[in-house]
Amino acid sequence: MHLLKTRPSRAAAVSFALLFGIAALADNPVITHKFTADPAALVYQDTVYLYTGHDECPDRQNRYVMHEWLCFSSTDMVHWTEHPVPLRVSDFQWAQDDAWASQVIHRDGKFYWYVAVTHKTIPGKAIGVAVSDSPTGPFKDARGSALITNDMTTDVSISWDDIDPTVFIDEDGQAYLFWGNTKCRWVKLKPNMIELDGPIHTIDTLPHFTEAPWIHKHGDWYYLSYAYQFPEKTAYAMSKSITGPWEFKGILNELAGNCNTNHQAIIEYKGKHYFIYHTGGIQPNGGSFRRSVCIDYLYYNPDGTLKRVLMTTEGVQPAQ
Repeated sequence: MHLLKTRPSRAAAVSFALLFGIAALADNPVITHKFTADPAALVYQDTVYLYTGHDECPDRQNRYVMHEWLCFSSTDMVHWTEHPVPLRVSDFQWAQDDAWASQVIHRDGKFYWYVAVTHKTIPGKAIGVAVSDSPTGPFKDARGSALITNDMTTDVSISWDDIDPTVFIDEDGQAYLFWGNTKCRWVKLKPNMIELDGPIHTIDTLPHFTEAPWIHKHGDWYYLSYAYQFPEKTAYAMSKSITGPWEFKGILNELAGNCNTNHQAIIEYKGKHYFIYHTGGIQPNGGSFRRSVCIDYLYYNPDGTLKRVLMTTEGVQPAQ
């Protein structure tokens, strides 16, 4: 029996709290019936779509077991609707396993999902692209082959340096793919979003870069946040150009509770800014290989720098 099925529902927890006079309930993690990891989020037509990996590691084992990605949607950042599984590793015939970190982006009526997986025939991790007409899928392989493979980045000796894709479309319409472990890399994408458009570049000004890059823009500033050291904190850098140079600004989020990794998504929705991340917060069975997505507020200083995230168990209030 899957242990998640024995957990009480949110409604049952509310009834328990009212019965015993508990003043407040913890709203983080936001998804409690499944273990979710590596969040990415997309705001589309007044709805937030949350995309996650699905941790399925058996209890008392310490390994990543991830075969599919999940999709949830919300119009208030508090109540989430789960949609049928929109994408699995098996949807990529060239992929072997490992539904690692991913991101969905919208362009010209299509939704493109960039994912990290293990390649069947080229040793190491690879990045693929799936496409759909709907943010909730179903998605299908957009290329029939990987977009990035480990033999394209040979300056590091590890086999998992091509992971954690994040995509940003700049105001001039140019799309960029960022990714990496140990080294942060970026490349331009062609307008069709499924082909590279030029050489791969490496960013060398991010101290202790581990993985999990995420690009967002606020005002005139571009922000590159990433997992820092190991166990991972989240740090960030700023630039006036998406191609850099990037200036390191410091730590954004501390160690995620009961979890070695720290993976973030940053969005603006209904006038507020959100920091979406994962912890090992569901107990007694949560941990580094059974993670859960949480959401807290993100705040900017007047000079554009970011205030350090305050991780809470209460989470955020319903967005109006």
